[in-house]
Amino acid sequence: MSHHHSHPRSELVFDTHELGRRVGMMKQVRRVAPAPDGIGIDVIGVPPSSGIDLDLRFESVVEGVLVTGTAEVLLRGECVRCLEPVELSDEIDLQELYLYPDKELDDVEASRLEGDQLDLEPVLRDAVVLDLPFAPLCRPDCEGLCSVCGANLNADPEHDHDVGTDPRWAGLVDWTPDHD
Repeated sequence: MSHHHSHPRSELVFDTHELGRRVGMMKQVRRVAPAPDGIGIDVIGVPPSSGIDLDLRFESVVEGVLVTGTAEVLLRGECVRCLEPVELSDEIDLQELYLYPDKELDDVEASRLEGDQLDLEPVLRDAVVLDLPFAPLCRPDCEGLCSVCGANLNADPEHDHDVGTDPRWAGLVDWTPDHD
């Protein structure tokens, strides 16, 4: 017996056929799926094809299938202060109700099953992006870059420059008052 797959190659599409619309039926799914492209913002995101460690529970409810669980993702980007690479992992909590195709709800944004298939990608994408650090740091006490020469102040904490004369006063450097 074959089932229609909305994205047959995506490992973020799950078959819920065995739940059979029997309220209370449940199944656990653990899977490592490759990350799709484009999850993130300019300074940080999930590297495409990196593994997303999914630990999910699918539960049949009256309106559809309730998905709860976690997704552990690798985040890669750059520190907003020193521009060094940043790599960390993040665990995202997921909870979404996928409505059966024939169920009506006032929410036009609601996730829906396509036949027996549910596509976790849009929900995962939204949850990850909402959880991203707005300004990722390589470490909480990052010193950033020198505003004069651009040197990384983490690598050279004693970094120093002679205090220069403000260019607006440069014409007065050699001025001395004449006292008669």
